[in-house]
Amino acid sequence: MKSDLSRLRIVGILEGVSFLLLLFVAMPLKYLADQPLAVRYVGMAHGILFLLYLLAIVPVALDQRWNWKTTGLAVLASILPAGPFVFDARVLKPLERPAA
Repeated sequence: MKSDLSRLRIVGILEGVSFLLLLFVAMPLKYLADQPLAVRYVGMAHGILFLLYLLAIVPVALDQRWNWKTTGLAVLASILPAGPFVFDARVLKPLERPAA
């Protein structure tokens, strides 16, 4: 993880995957198979990744001089199930500089 941008992209992907696992694996296990332990562990991992994602937004927003709208979209992406993936593809990936 060489830059703040690459950190944000990686944490965003991990946060997005953890949210999808929470919604589509852990929650059904809890309510359909009476196995609440999955929600405890996946939920904790997701909570930590969610906070790391929010913290990772700050240096990138400052470095890229994002306006409030772009920064707000980054935060909004963190609460939508596929949000980090869409935000990564539409906003973050185009910002990466090609290796020289």
